[in-house]
Amino acid sequence: MINMGITLGDPAGIGPEIVVKSINSIKNRNFKITLFGDKENYKNTMDKCGLHLEGEKNLDFINTGNGEPIQIGKVTASAGKVAYRSIEMAVQFAMAGKIDTISTAPINKEAIIKAGSPYIDHTTMLKALTNSRFITTLFEVKKLRITFLSKHMSLIDAVKFVKYENVYNAIIDTEKSLKLLGFMEPKIAVAALNPHAGESGMFGNEEINEIIPAIEKAKQTMDITGPVPADSVFYQASMGQYDVVLSLYHDQGHIAAKTYDFRHTVSMNIGLPFLRTSVDHGTAFDIAGQDKADYVSMKEAILTANRYASVYKKRLKLLGY
Repeated sequence: MINMGITLGDPAGIGPEIVVKSINSIKNRNFKITLFGDKENYKNTMDKCGLHLEGEKNLDFINTGNGEPIQIGKVTASAGKVAYRSIEMAVQFAMAGKIDTISTAPINKEAIIKAGSPYIDHTTMLKALTNSRFITTLFEVKKLRITFLSKHMSLIDAVKFVKYENVYNAIIDTEKSLKLLGFMEPKIAVAALNPHAGESGMFGNEEINEIIPAIEKAKQTMDITGPVPADSVFYQASMGQYDVVLSLYHDQGHIAAKTYDFRHTVSMNIGLPFLRTSVDHGTAFDIAGQDKADYVSMKEAILTANRYASVYKKRLKLLGY
């Protein structure tokens, strides 16, 4: 039986609510769950929303609260501490073999920074806490999978980051990620940066100078296509033409996935000693504690972790990561 860790995210947000709703919606659950979060806040959230957990069999709770009251819907250092501690504890459990996967409810970046976190997001935090050699963020929604050359950068800095070495390394990490999910010979597409893939230099030279040379080198060892204009490559991948698309900046890939199917998009971190899945949305402070939160993305994150858990663990050992 898979033992899944689930962090409740920022306790001032919708995390506790969507986790309870998700667990309740999964009938005939065949995996164990360990929750990480502020237990008092968790109980208060359930009371406010009129929620309860149906059949708490195979469910444990690790309390990461410190007794401080949580201000619902507010960015505070105390809530940030709980969120950070929940992730830290979940990683400790995973590294000790007590849980197999981690699914995370959303955190607030400002809150964890206020709490003293040196990390701006889950990805950087998880990589540091596990000392992982590489880590990618991969979105999955139905047949569409997307990795990212860069994430939390300004657009102007993201464009500057489109360099040969960075693109090539991202392609390598994308292939590793798909192999860890069980794709033996993944078909990879690289999205173009400029309109019409630069139109032979008419609309920019990044494709000619940086992207194409990286793709040509990668072609020596893998099945890769590109650069494919971004206005068509994500649709083609959603139809099964490619197993994954390397997006060249944050919004390029996020917009494609969320427009295609916002509620069912799942974010994964690949390359860690365990599989991590997450929702693709934020803490929604404006509706926290009001029983208004849509839980579908959280449910999909949990189910995705369960679906890939066994193959991910086997492939980690096989590929020596």
